[in-house]
Amino acid sequence: MHNTSSDIGTVNAEKMFPRAFFLENLFFFFFRVISRQFSNPKGLQRSFSNVHGAHGKYQKYASLSFRSDLSAKTLVFNVEGTLLKSYSLFPYFMLVAFEAGSLLRALILFLSYPFICLVGQDMGLKIMVMVCFFGIKKESFRVGSAVLPKFFLEDVGLEAFEELKRGGRKVAVSDHFPQVMIESFLRDYLDVNRVLGRELKTSCGYFLGLLEEKKKEMLNLEEILGEDSVISHDIIGISRLNSSLDHPLFSHCKEIYLVKRVDKRSWQHLPRDRYPKPLIFHDGRLALRPTPLATLSLFMWVPFGFVLALIRAAMALTLPYSISIPTLTFTGVKVAISKPKLSPSVLRSSKEHESKKGLLYVCNHRTLLDPLYLSFALKKNFTAVTYSLSRLSEILSPIRTVRLTRDREQDAKMMERLLNQGDLVVCPEGTTCREPYLLRFSPLFAEMSDDIVPVALDAHVSMFYGTTAGGLKCLDPLFFLMNPRPSYTIQFLDGVSGLSTCQDSDKSRFDVANYVQSEIGKALSFECTKLTRRDKYLILAGNEGITCNQR
Repeated sequence: MHNTSSDIGTVNAEKMFPRAFFLENLFFFFFRVISRQFSNPKGLQRSFSNVHGAHGKYQKYASLSFRSDLSAKTLVFNVEGTLLKSYSLFPYFMLVAFEAGSLLRALILFLSYPFICLVGQDMGLKIMVMVCFFGIKKESFRVGSAVLPKFFLEDVGLEAFEELKRGGRKVAVSDHFPQVMIESFLRDYLDVNRVLGRELKTSCGYFLGLLEEKKKEMLNLEEILGEDSVISHDIIGISRLNSSLDHPLFSHCKEIYLVKRVDKRSWQHLPRDRYPKPLIFHDGRLALRPTPLATLSLFMWVPFGFVLALIRAAMALTLPYSISIPTLTFTGVKVAISKPKLSPSVLRSSKEHESKKGLLYVCNHRTLLDPLYLSFALKKNFTAVTYSLSRLSEILSPIRTVRLTRDREQDAKMMERLLNQGDLVVCPEGTTCREPYLLRFSPLFAEMSDDIVPVALDAHVSMFYGTTAGGLKCLDPLFFLMNPRPSYTIQFLDGVSGLSTCQDSDKSRFDVANYVQSEIGKALSFECTKLTRRDKYLILAGNEGITCNQR
């Protein structure tokens, strides 16, 4: 009878104070969710000892450095737990949303971030995958190979990399990253033998934004781990303390070394000169690492930056040099100019009796604005020849631009005619390169003029890249000018004589081109390569860079 009265009282109270009871139930719901997140790792850790205790023993990560037999072992390591310094997955999914999707998709992901943090890691991962991948065409998805490797490499811990490098066969596993996000980075840049990430569901060639269920059984262990390792059980696992070890490969590990948070805090970032393979090409618009705070700054800046870019472009197109240069400097555009030891005027006067041609400025290629900045530096107009240029950029350019045809004889006649009309600028690399490397210089320019002036150019941005291989090239100048403080460095180098004045019969046009490339490389501290425009577009866009750039 007493219980019946209590139940009646409770029902009456709920009717009188429905909002209070709703808030109370909501509070207890979130309390259970949060407490489950904090209590689960300990439970998981206890279950590891029970489930895997018969297969291996756990060691401190620091003791791994004392082993001298790793070269004969197969290393199975968790990507996000042991290789990367950062624990957050958000920046990498934001890159997918922005680069493979759109600004709107990236905004949706950013607005979902508080809810992602609240619901826990597994549900948060599913939300990020849905927002980032839903409706993306699988065949055209190249963010994993063209964009993400740069940001992954910048997040690799030096100490973890050194330990993995000492191993024999290396197998990477991930409980969170989809396979398409990490495979290219690990295989192409870190020489990992096998990568096992999460698989994404697809339909009719499009991602559905859903993860496949984790595989409970592993087939072909000999293929994944190596036949010798499976027979001799020479398999060592590396994972993070208090993280899930339910991947089937860890059950075959003889020993498992666990990385603590304090270990990661002491790690250094992997220096660029220690990369197993140099990062020469990468694509994408974002130059910053899109952490939640950086992403917030990005979205706050975009409306203002867009207007500022239009103002900067209008100034450059309409105002004379004497007014536009100081005005652009006031808006944050920085230009540093280094004058040559031998001025072009002196070089020209010494050969005035031999040629009435204009000067030929040969520069490396950083952005589509290279000729325009060179024009600002010299405070005069000239003609620029390019291998590819969007129609919109060609129309809006304040200086004359002429498109090359890639036919050597036809391009030579065109450049000869243009030099007879005045000064000419050419970028013999044929395409832009963001990193401190120079691509192979096409030797055509060496035969065109006696008066060659090498120009070393470098551009710096903090938020957006002003170049693209797979996007719309007509937006390149806009993205460059949207940076808060874009800057250019221009160095005029000593003049070089063309082949018509060269008395050495052994000297070829290739020798002249290589010499100019090396001089520009020395001035910028860039490394010279033999890579070409074709190599770049095959890596980043999957084509030869002919049809994709005419937009």
